[in-house]
Amino acid sequence: MNVPADLKYTKSHEWVKIEGDVATIGITDHAQSELGDVVFVDLPEAGRAVALDETFGTVESVKTVSDLYAPLAGEVMEVNGDLATDSELVNSDPYAGGWMVKIKMSDPGQADALMSADAYSASLDD
Repeated sequence: MNVPADLKYTKSHEWVKIEGDVATIGITDHAQSELGDVVFVDLPEAGRAVALDETFGTVESVKTVSDLYAPLAGEVMEVNGDLATDSELVNSDPYAGGWMVKIKMSDPGQADALMSADAYSASLDD
């Protein structure tokens, strides 16, 4: 399972890349593998405020529909428009082309509660 060391993770299988006060968010390689072929991604509009742990969208696969949870509070600055026409990027490239939203964090200290790559990998073994 691919778990890049430079990212942070949540128990609900989102990954977070923090650059300054902006967090790029997607779902992990493990999550996309469990979901199977992703056929649709429903994401919020840019400008929407999201609260910590709030559902901000869904990922629909051939197996199920799964909620996406905000790992940090803030304002959605950008949405990956490529996913509207190429949702399979979530499967083929979850950590780059398959990113979902970029959020301007309202409380960067919330990132301290996210898991490291080692902690996330260990949680998958539980």
